[in-house]
Amino acid sequence: MPNSIIISTGCCIPSEIIPNSHFLENEFFGSDGVRLEKPNPEIIEKLYNITGIRERRYVGNELTTTDIAYEASVQALEGIDRESLDYIIVAQNFGDVHFGNLRTDMVPTIASRVKHRLKIENPSTVAYDIPFGCPGWLQGMIMADYYIRSGDAQRVLVVGAEILSRVSDPHDVDCMIFADGAGATVLEASNEKAGILSHIARTDTIDKAWMLRLEKSYHPDRKGDELFIKMDGHDIYKYALKTVPLVVKQALDKAGLMLVDVDKILMHQANAKMDEAILKRLFQLCGVEPVAKGVMPMIIEWAGNSSVATIPTLLDLLLKEKLKGHRLDSGDVAVFASVGAGMNINAMVYRMP
Repeated sequence: MPNSIIISTGCCIPSEIIPNSHFLENEFFGSDGVRLEKPNPEIIEKLYNITGIRERRYVGNELTTTDIAYEASVQALEGIDRESLDYIIVAQNFGDVHFGNLRTDMVPTIASRVKHRLKIENPSTVAYDIPFGCPGWLQGMIMADYYIRSGDAQRVLVVGAEILSRVSDPHDVDCMIFADGAGATVLEASNEKAGILSHIARTDTIDKAWMLRLEKSYHPDRKGDELFIKMDGHDIYKYALKTVPLVVKQALDKAGLMLVDVDKILMHQANAKMDEAILKRLFQLCGVEPVAKGVMPMIIEWAGNSSVATIPTLLDLLLKEKLKGHRLDSGDVAVFASVGAGMNINAMVYRMP
């Protein structure tokens, strides 16, 4: 049975840097439609203290999710025969949302659009999207691993791309969390004793399905059928803190490894405070103290939360040694973990070839 190894990566980090001061003139309201009394500098400072976000990246008005997914794919496919791809899997949740028009455009799929832009003629290169919340790219990697291990695929392109700046409510303080971006990875079948070692995924819907959802703007005078991303941040925090460490440990157990064997943990960049709390809880769960220094690289401070793009972007920067103080060498073990709308959680254990 072949193993799935990562042979290349790419990412698209938008050029527009949006500092926290960008939101000083926003009118912020609560879910009850009442304008918040606190001055904006205080609101912004509080959100920074919780999330660790100083700035985030937005795409230019002329770009769509397809554009940035294509750019990340081009990077990942440099030097690779595009016609050799068996699958193109694109993780995204809102399709192409054009500037000035909140209506989503999802037909054809983003994956089909990317394949078209790549000029791939091979009809056996199957292209499809998966809407799986923020863990979408990681779930795409899990699906690609199944294809490769079954022998039905030799090479798969997995992309995570999102433009959240166009679906976030400017009157909701949570809009300051969201960002845009794309990351891509090529997985290939290999006989090396490395690559993807294990993965675990779960979906909790009984009382958690709607913790992330689409709703109307908090501004009471903003009428129409516009829908924006909304979340119950405190409840998500509690859910993630309780559940993500369990899923990571399950993935490690499945791989026959212990936490002390792990060199890097690539966590979905959702909230710096939450990720740090999850990491601490994971080490406690595994009976390892203290938390290893430098085990979890972070880019959220300057990149924000770009949903499905956070982990593949982080991975691309790490493998290309663009993150100071962080690297992965042959034989090193990395754990990937994400949580998001669904509510979905997944984790994957990977050994560097």
